[in-house]
Amino acid sequence: MPELPDLQAFRHNLEKALLHKKLKSLTVKNAKKLHATPEALQSALEGQTLEHIRRVGKELHFEFKNGHVLGMHLMLHGKLYLFQKKNEEKYPIVELLFGDGTGLVLTDFQGAANIFLDPEEKTAPDALSKAFNESYLETQLGKKKITIKKYLLDQHNVLGIGNAYADDILWDAKISPFSVCNKIPVAQIKVLLKSIKKILEEAEKKILKSKPDIINGEVRDFMLVHNSKLTESPGGAAIKKDIGGGRKTYYTDEQVLFD
Repeated sequence: MPELPDLQAFRHNLEKALLHKKLKSLTVKNAKKLHATPEALQSALEGQTLEHIRRVGKELHFEFKNGHVLGMHLMLHGKLYLFQKKNEEKYPIVELLFGDGTGLVLTDFQGAANIFLDPEEKTAPDALSKAFNESYLETQLGKKKITIKKYLLDQHNVLGIGNAYADDILWDAKISPFSVCNKIPVAQIKVLLKSIKKILEEAEKKILKSKPDIINGEVRDFMLVHNSKLTESPGGAAIKKDIGGGRKTYYTDEQVLFD
């Protein structure tokens, strides 16, 4: 599933291709995960100029001049493609065609990608926002008896972090993913916050350097420990793998367990 750095890169390139263009037509091809009627989407968005594209957590929000917003959550297998005049990609969910003939299609062979009209405002802070700061994180973790990785993955706590980047963040902070939140010392929480910002911001730069025009897929070959091809961390420790909870967790003995 695309995570925060991936979506940041997608947003960057989609703005270059689509910003300030007028939406000629919106065509729903698969309404399985549509959180509005096709008619409501068309009425709100067709004929409107795209003013901004924002990343909100793991969603992309396409903001139009009249104030309406088209939200997309790609889920596990959703992909975005640009096209000219006619979409040729398989498994389309929704197609956007702009006045100059440029088009954008969201595809998903599972049909699980979500489409929203005017998504509700999120209650949790974004991982890269000013609101996600030492005070917030210390207060939050002091109340939680769950593991720190579970905390980071819960979008009700912090927006944008997924399984892969949680592993690299925790390795960089030298905190075991199995640490209990309210057992983590304050000094280490400060280190964790710094690692969150650093890992996510650096990842976006690496993705865009590797694939300057990327708007779909995932670039993971630069990751520090969450990488099935690696046997050792940058520090030389053996990378271990746990499959508890239905997801893979990569970690090393360099990380301290607070329990």
